[in-house]
Amino acid sequence: MIQIVLCDLNIVVVRAWEKFCGDLDFVSIRRGSILDVTCDAVVSPANSFGFMDGGVDAVYLNYFGAALEARVQRTILTHHAGELVVGNADIVETGNSKIPFLIIAPTMRVPMLLRESVNAYLAARAVFLLVQQGRFAAGSYRDEPVASRVKTIALPGFGTGVGQMGPNTSAHQMRQAIDDVILGEYTFPQSWVAASQRH
Repeated sequence: MIQIVLCDLNIVVVRAWEKFCGDLDFVSIRRGSILDVTCDAVVSPANSFGFMDGGVDAVYLNYFGAALEARVQRTILTHHAGELVVGNADIVETGNSKIPFLIIAPTMRVPMLLRESVNAYLAARAVFLLVQQGRFAAGSYRDEPVASRVKTIALPGFGTGVGQMGPNTSAHQMRQAIDDVILGEYTFPQSWVAASQRH
């Protein structure tokens, strides 16, 4: 099973994860820099166009180098018609042996408030589906299953920065994505009412 590391500098986000995800043995929760995590891939929960000039993306860009943004945007342009829509994810190589991959999973199309949205769930779901079922679209591992290279992923808070989503809301949505995808507990809604209640 995939190993998940939830890591953020914000103690309130960390405590929310502990509340909603602390019972899972394949999930570890840490406060600190996500770049200190031993993992195969870190996740960028930013925007649909791959601009990496703020938040955790700026940290990634400073660490991995400016070429990463160009690689992310080229992937979005080539494989997603120029926009990686919320609810989708892709993966690129970082060129760094310590953390070899970056998963792009937007929580927002452009900078916006996410307080009333389910975007943290949609982004986390996209990450887990990519790792479980996806294939590399380009690069050294083109057409290989992502799961063959990515066993441990590190995720920061989703929507809790610029998006101003409450930490408990975000953590609850991320846990629902874990339940649905990783634990296989998803059930298809039998009516609009059920779908609306789930939403």
